[in-house]
Amino acid sequence: MATRSPVHSINFKQLRCFHTVATKGSFTLAAKALRVGQPSITVHVKALEDYFGVELFNRHGHHVEVTKLGHTLLSVTQRIFSLETEAIELLTAASGFQIGHLSIGAIGPQLITRIIVAFGQAYPDVDLSVSLGNTQEILARVLDFRDDVGIVPQLEEDPRFYSIPYSRNRIVLLVPSDHPWASRKSVKIKELDGQRLVLREVGSATRRVFEDALYDANVTIRRVLSISSREAVLEAVASGLGIATALEDESLADDRLTTLDIADAELYLHPHVVCLQERRNAPLIKVFLDLVQKTMAEAA
Repeated sequence: MATRSPVHSINFKQLRCFHTVATKGSFTLAAKALRVGQPSITVHVKALEDYFGVELFNRHGHHVEVTKLGHTLLSVTQRIFSLETEAIELLTAASGFQIGHLSIGAIGPQLITRIIVAFGQAYPDVDLSVSLGNTQEILARVLDFRDDVGIVPQLEEDPRFYSIPYSRNRIVLLVPSDHPWASRKSVKIKELDGQRLVLREVGSATRRVFEDALYDANVTIRRVLSISSREAVLEAVASGLGIATALEDESLADDRLTTLDIADAELYLHPHVVCLQERRNAPLIKVFLDLVQKTMAEAA
């Protein structure tokens, strides 16, 4: 007679302790986040490992590292505790209140200021946090539940995401105020051949659209520098390292810089607000998306 495998159950207090250690990066920070003593966290995580006979963390003194199995489990617990948060938000909203926390990813503050202000006025009891990064970083944060929504300058077709258009933003050139082109209003894309360019980092949607246009026009530039910070790009141009591209809405007034159009190339980014398809009806995400659509309709 075959031996039946034991039926396992899971202790959610232990699971929450594991999840918090994995996301915070240490037992000490997890204890602070859960407002319990560190020994309690250690006991619960060890009990979870012993019960299933697995190792979820590699321990090196005070340093802990999530194992391969731990990373896989983390992807599950991120969904579990995200759903728990959504359940709380749903019940809270049903009682007439909108409270909770909404995490937003964006490439820069200029892209989100208007909608953040509108959302804050409409839902003052919701705690908002904003993380900045390039398009690839933002989408990665949405995928692993670190951000609830992302505002990205360009989005390829991807069935994992639900998206709505947000606006349209022209890509312009930035040149130093003492550059030979500084007195002009625009240049043609062929004139960029051989020019020294300061570029955003690989993964930047602005860079990708610009380089696609250069390729189509058979234009070769001299790549001087790649920088991940928009502000650092502006400083590099002002210092005379080269010229650069920027979004028209992000090109700050600066006496050291001049903005030029690229006359014969339609270079635009079409920002989208995105979230995971499975989370589009989560209460706070839904009210954020609804507000974006309302704001865009009023602006049309």
